[in-house]
Amino acid sequence: MAFDATFFALVGLVLFFVLIAYLKVPGMLASSLDERAGNIKEELAEAKRLREEAQHLLAEYQRKRKEAEADAANIIAAAEREAAALTAEAKVKTEEFVARRNALSEQKIKQAETDAISAVRSAAVDLAIAASEKLIAEKTTAATKAGLFNNAVGEVKARLN
Repeated sequence: MAFDATFFALVGLVLFFVLIAYLKVPGMLASSLDERAGNIKEELAEAKRLREEAQHLLAEYQRKRKEAEADAANIIAAAEREAAALTAEAKVKTEEFVARRNALSEQKIKQAETDAISAVRSAAVDLAIAASEKLIAEKTTAATKAGLFNNAVGEVKARLN
């Protein structure tokens, strides 16, 4: 019987399978694959848990954002109401100020008119007295003057007693 290369290749293959079986390589491969599958399942479970946690956080942040937007809208509305109230108050105060200023101006104008009328009357009285003095001085004689003087002195004496 002649052994050729195919026979030795077959014997080598059989010895290889026996050695693999003796060293429990298929079990080691299976356990390694099982361990890897377990790791992958754990990673998938962790990824799923992280995804759910991320979704929960996203929902919470969206809720907080909506609350913050609502708060901002309330703050803006309050600020607008306050601005409107301040504007109305300023308008009322301005109108009151203008009314007071107008009344004060009218009062000053009336006072100026009264002062002007008094000044004109005073000037007219002074002018009339001066004109009367001049006329009386021109038209009266010495005898009339003496009589008027005596008359005035008599009235003064009568009033003093």
